[in-house]
Amino acid sequence: MPLAHVPGGLPADSRRAVFDGRMPSAPGDLRIEGHGIEPVPETHRYGGAGRLFTVWFAPNLTMTGVFTGTIGIALGLDFTTALAAVVLGTLIGAVPTAYLSTWGSRTGAGQLPLARLAFGRAVALPGVLQWLSSVAWDALIGLFGGDALARLCGWPFWLGVLVVMLAQGALGVLGYEAIHRLQIVMTFVLAAAFALIALRMSGSVHVAATGSAHGADRAGAFALTSTIALSLALSWAPYASDFSRYLPRATSRSRMFWCTLLGLVVSYVAVQALGLWGASALTDQTATGVDTLLGGGTAGAFGLLAVALAALCSNAMNDYSGSLALQTVGVRIPRPAAAALAVLLGFPLVLWMHAADTTARFQNVLLFVSYWIPGFVAIVVVDWFARRGTHIDLAAEAARPRPAWPPVLAFAVAFAAAVPFMDTGLYVGPVAHTLHGADISYYVAFVVALAVYAPLRARQARENRETAQTREEGRA
Repeated sequence: MPLAHVPGGLPADSRRAVFDGRMPSAPGDLRIEGHGIEPVPETHRYGGAGRLFTVWFAPNLTMTGVFTGTIGIALGLDFTTALAAVVLGTLIGAVPTAYLSTWGSRTGAGQLPLARLAFGRAVALPGVLQWLSSVAWDALIGLFGGDALARLCGWPFWLGVLVVMLAQGALGVLGYEAIHRLQIVMTFVLAAAFALIALRMSGSVHVAATGSAHGADRAGAFALTSTIALSLALSWAPYASDFSRYLPRATSRSRMFWCTLLGLVVSYVAVQALGLWGASALTDQTATGVDTLLGGGTAGAFGLLAVALAALCSNAMNDYSGSLALQTVGVRIPRPAAAALAVLLGFPLVLWMHAADTTARFQNVLLFVSYWIPGFVAIVVVDWFARRGTHIDLAAEAARPRPAWPPVLAFAVAFAAAVPFMDTGLYVGPVAHTLHGADISYYVAFVVALAVYAPLRARQARENRETAQTREEGRA
């Protein structure tokens, strides 16, 4: 039974039309990818692990990352301490994403479809959250990209946003290969653009050699800065194998891991370090601020174009993965149409964020769209390890009935346990307040999910073995 049968018992022809479809056949095949959540067969696999570096490098060279970097200085840290927090948080957040990325070549499946192994029919819970997160990221990044394009072309803000989002939607519709090819080109274009931004900033910035936070406040600021950096890298975890599912099964998993890890860490640390370094000059977190910082003229225009292109690169991936998440939930629309739907919903959200205190809403959205991910990662990793040494048959696993309550319970308990440790502009938990603003909720959620789900999964494995043994004895 095909994996795609699970969402809703579609007739065979309808199922193929919705969840299956045309697949790219080689690098450079830029025709529309109609293929949805069905595993990619080995006969259609191609490419090498090296392309994972560019696909995870280019989309993170955004002003979102730069402005995130300024938060550490705003919290009262000096440059060196804030940079250490950024590096630590980015590494911790990137490791799970890099590890999950290696699952794509082994299974030919995207990350949310693979989550059915652990969640069964309850995959709708993380599926909906992932889809909503992709729309939120569309708005968060599209805000800066649309603003930059509007200023560059002399358009009203809404038109700049509309053009950027239509372009990213087109890439999301084209699919896997178009996104990979774009990121290869943009790796060089955006690296040059951000090098120019750094060069033009060099004469106007004043590095924070000392910070205003001391003692427990300094420790709290370090923890919060680290957690915000972690949230950026970890936010890609539910997307991870979406962009490796066409790689051949024989692709080196160690190379996949390191290419993904380096792509994430190098890009995120670079843009956040730029934000830390230029925090004194990046007080106006808008396209106008970027243009002014670069001194206008040709340099300013190039910088604004880079900001718009960076938004395009990042949000195309949001729309693509969002389309797979929506199908995983059971929504019966073709993958290209699902990608386009994210754009339609992201546009009004951008306008809402633009209508008030952008900085406050930016930080709140950044944290809230990722709070559910640590519990999700813990659950799917535990389930994956429980299957070590066995052949993973996605079709058979999807058809096999199993209780949904263990992963749902672990997921809910982990999130509830993390709430007191959260620190955002909308809510500060009592523990975070006691810890002088330190937000360690991501770590708490991961550990609690691990502690709750691991014994439940082990019990389930024992029951499955006993059932199988009983059946064998009955046959004998």
